[in-house]
Amino acid sequence: MEGTHTMPDPAVPPTPPVPLAALLAREDLALRQIAGPSGPGVVIHWAHTSEMADPYPYLLGGELLLTAGVHVPEAAGSGTYFDDYVSRIVAAGGAALGFGMAPVHDTVPRALVAACEAYGLPLVEVPPQTTFSGVARAVWQLMAQARLAELRRVTEAQQSLAAAASGPDPVPSVLRQLARRVGGRAVLYGPEGTEIATAGREPADEVRAALTGLARVVRPVTGVPRPDARPPRPDEPPAPVRSPGPGRGRATGTGTGTSSSPATGRPTPSSATDTLAGTHLAAYALGAGHGFVLGVAAPRREAGDHTIASVAAVLLSLLTGEHHSGAGAARSSALVRLLLGAGPETVAPLLGGERWVVVHAGPEGRPADAVAASALGASLGSPLVDLARDVVRVLVPAERAPDPQPGWTLGVSAAVGPGEWAAADGQAARALARARATRAPLVRHGARPALADLVPEEEAEAHARGLLAPLTPVLAETLRAWLSLHGSWDRTAVALAVHRNTVRQRVARCAALLSADLDDPDVRMELWFALRRR
Repeated sequence: MEGTHTMPDPAVPPTPPVPLAALLAREDLALRQIAGPSGPGVVIHWAHTSEMADPYPYLLGGELLLTAGVHVPEAAGSGTYFDDYVSRIVAAGGAALGFGMAPVHDTVPRALVAACEAYGLPLVEVPPQTTFSGVARAVWQLMAQARLAELRRVTEAQQSLAAAASGPDPVPSVLRQLARRVGGRAVLYGPEGTEIATAGREPADEVRAALTGLARVVRPVTGVPRPDARPPRPDEPPAPVRSPGPGRGRATGTGTGTSSSPATGRPTPSSATDTLAGTHLAAYALGAGHGFVLGVAAPRREAGDHTIASVAAVLLSLLTGEHHSGAGAARSSALVRLLLGAGPETVAPLLGGERWVVVHAGPEGRPADAVAASALGASLGSPLVDLARDVVRVLVPAERAPDPQPGWTLGVSAAVGPGEWAAADGQAARALARARATRAPLVRHGARPALADLVPEEEAEAHARGLLAPLTPVLAETLRAWLSLHGSWDRTAVALAVHRNTVRQRVARCAALLSADLDDPDVRMELWFALRRR
């Protein structure tokens, strides 16, 4: 039912932002901003058209909302209609409002202009010759250009960082490359919290102190209780630790990834970010707890900065971790013993655990590569990583219970001894399949077997291939998403980033190709099991 109801706080979608100014600069659109704030800080994440009097329930945040004013009553200018309308857009996280000059209105209502000014919502006039679909297409084109530029920048940075790590004097070289790429300062802190190596611009004293404090937050300093926050600034209470984001939206919450602090027994984030005096600060714990931390201070936060710093953190983990401990030698010894015929129970103590979990990780929206796989292993606290074509497997000591990882879908086995690693591998694979089917970031294997586990895997896969053979990959993915969202057209359209009519057409095509009644719950159940196996 349509109407006004309460919804949770909006979350800006994970898409590269497009400056509103870039859209206004498109001469083919002839858009004109007539109210609200402007400048490079005003960004939009996508365009959405709605003629609802209350668009709040249908917005996700970050949109350029386009309307022709069909919903506006004749007497709207003399009441509170426009104030209520604009306040709901702002409450939903809408980034800007576009008002079309045709076919209902010849001018933008003055009361709407005043409301947008009052609530700080950018208002854009859309001329009659410009269609809303043309505006939406321009947004997606600018977004694609931003994503391409980000990928090119990250790729170039990865190559330069890898070259630095493989050359002479690798640690200072990696820090220099990182500082150059982010246009700021890169610092490597040792286990005692002291600066081991630095590169880049020297920051102000208070920024340097804040970065050192943030570095102590992400891991316990040897022999010193872990502080709960960075040193307080003058006339200001300590700020909470923030999660590192991709540089595209809000950064709120707690540190990403945790481990247990031996000094306090409390959870310790493995990375954190903060901002001080316009300088963006970030700290990354290196490796599996050796005490090294990478600190980064940059005058601005651009798309891709977090990824570039994470790559540097992985390389520095490799350069410092193996040198700092005998873990590398122990793993080599374990491998040699396995090759010479020793059993898993014999070599497990060399790897550092009595009970283990197997993690199957699938990358979201990209193929896995060696750097990403190593970064995942570092985040999970284990260097025992196996990179396959479409999944990364990680063997993790059970006491380091895996948490959800940004950009990955995880399936986690039960905790087992070394003799049950093979069985745990199958559990993790099935858990990953369930996570993908339900779009959950992490699924753990349960003690009670699922119904699908009672069918032999080979027979289930053969049945799934035969049943779903008429469907193309796009149709199969649409059907899987539609079933997982209980047949909701709107939610499926949002999940797949397509129009709801496209979802309807694809599902109807699936029903025709399969000669199946998709309203029949038995048919849905059979298709769901088949799609999970697929």
